[in-house]
Amino acid sequence: MKGVKYTFSGHESFPCKTLWLKKGYDFVLAGNDFNSPEAVIGLGVGKNMVASIRFWLRVFGVTLNDEPTQLADYLFNDQNGKDRYLEDIATLWLLHFNLVFSEEATLYKMFFCGVQRERTHFEREQILTYVKLRMAEAGKMTIYNANTVKKDVGVLLQNYTLPRKPQSNEDFSSLLIDLDLIRQNAEGKGYFFNVDGKRKVTKEIFLYGLLKLKEQEMDNTIPFDTIQEKVGLVFCMQDFETIEMLKQLASDYGQYFAYSDVAGIKQVQFIKDLDCKQVLDNYYGTDI
Repeated sequence: MKGVKYTFSGHESFPCKTLWLKKGYDFVLAGNDFNSPEAVIGLGVGKNMVASIRFWLRVFGVTLNDEPTQLADYLFNDQNGKDRYLEDIATLWLLHFNLVFSEEATLYKMFFCGVQRERTHFEREQILTYVKLRMAEAGKMTIYNANTVKKDVGVLLQNYTLPRKPQSNEDFSSLLIDLDLIRQNAEGKGYFFNVDGKRKVTKEIFLYGLLKLKEQEMDNTIPFDTIQEKVGLVFCMQDFETIEMLKQLASDYGQYFAYSDVAGIKQVQFIKDLDCKQVLDNYYGTDI
């Protein structure tokens, strides 16, 4: 796995808070510098949180080299941003997809597309074991640190799981809790992927994911297994859910791609180019 960068730190043990991405976007848009002593005042948080906000902006695809991305402008711009205050669950799905698919924060891809393939119920130790195994297979044990990964697992779970014993409303402010993808067992020891009771992903966001996969694969024909492994599992979808989604999208976007199941070989074939922004505009609406 040459060229893969493994990152299990940078968040300073803080999960991403709901308002951080917009706050961080405004901060960089105004030309501010995270390394400046004034960043603490500008963002209104402590020094460690400044570093954490910078990390989350990057791994969610809101910034690249501390500059706003096109997607960030599309969502957060004060003049014409589509969902400046993250009030639409589709935006949470979009950010969640970016976080996992980009692999900027290594654990998230390993967790949703790796651990989930092996088990629906898990404990923290099992995630650690999985990561250690993958790192060993990649010949990267020299950069594996059990304590760092343990903290990373803790933050991931805080990002997605409702707190069991909340101390304040602040405990409910993690960005991705509303997706309801991970739940804790009643006894509080283990966790499970909430494949049955989760919110359903917005179809345009799934299609956005499919287009990002097409870019990565550089192929107009993509086998179903690849789609399920790299997109379906990101959204905690079971095979039948992904098939239903592909059928629906092939019906709605028939001029762009087709879904086929011939002799048990399921695949998607792109017929005509489709732009990610166009798909997002179909959901959020275009500016007049």
